[in-house]
Amino acid sequence: MSLKAPPSPAPGRGRAGGGPRRPTSRRSGLARLGPLPWIAPVILLILAVVVWPVIELIRTSFLNISIAGIVRGNAGSDKYKKLFEETDFASVLLWTVLWTVVVVSVTMLLSLALAQLFNQRFPGRRITRWALIAPWAASVLMTAIGFKWMLNQTAGVLNTVMLDLGIIDKSRDWLGSPGTAWPWMMAVAIFVSLPFTTYTLLAGLQTIPHDVYEAATIDGAGSWQTYTGITLPMLRPAFLVGVVINLINVFNSFPIIWAMTQGGPGYDTSTSMVFMYKLKETDIGESAAMSVVNFAMVVVLVLIFLKVSRWNEED
Repeated sequence: MSLKAPPSPAPGRGRAGGGPRRPTSRRSGLARLGPLPWIAPVILLILAVVVWPVIELIRTSFLNISIAGIVRGNAGSDKYKKLFEETDFASVLLWTVLWTVVVVSVTMLLSLALAQLFNQRFPGRRITRWALIAPWAASVLMTAIGFKWMLNQTAGVLNTVMLDLGIIDKSRDWLGSPGTAWPWMMAVAIFVSLPFTTYTLLAGLQTIPHDVYEAATIDGAGSWQTYTGITLPMLRPAFLVGVVINLINVFNSFPIIWAMTQGGPGYDTSTSMVFMYKLKETDIGESAAMSVVNFAMVVVLVLIFLKVSRWNEED
């Protein structure tokens, strides 16, 4: 019996299944980069807008620069030593922390209440939602100036109304002393911070499924148990976003304080941002050093909050 060689595959046929042979695909050079071409513009923007200014800021804090902006050589750590030896440095940092903590805490509490109110159905809900946008849409500087006029000692609306009602016997300079200026500036900061935080929490409330509440009701959970066991835990991501954004915004807030008191008298109503701005009038290098300290402080505050809130842990 003779052995015959198996027939060779016909042209255009695959060796295994008899189908057409497919050419080996080669990934183009662009495909090998993966998502990098798509995110490259964002990375370049971050490098240009965030990283490079921070590097320049740190470099400037080690230079000896005249008021005219002329670099006169390297100052080493002298600017930081001069900054830490300022008599008002410690009090300014203390007031900055108090300012940030009080404004953010009150803002979050009021925003939580407003968000829960706007999440309910009631007549005029749409109008009140639109009205809440007004402080957010208006310029922060314009709002602060408006409150400054309202608190004016001679022609302010507040003094006029309180005198007519007999609450006070003479006009008061509400922004002339730290004891009354700080509460009013905090009130303005809370007023302009409410819209964003309220809508952030409202968006979080509207993502909670109604089936969860129905299941809790069937299981016999009361209102308080439902609120603490379902609403607050599921609102946690939106709450974290609101706190972090407010921490950064309130800490860096400059227009409110500058428009209402310019940080005076002296540095009695200054936060670290206003303190930094005032330092540039006498020493640009020291002002840059204060900017570096501000950057470090806001990073530390955010990290402390994220650590305490355990933001990356699931309930």
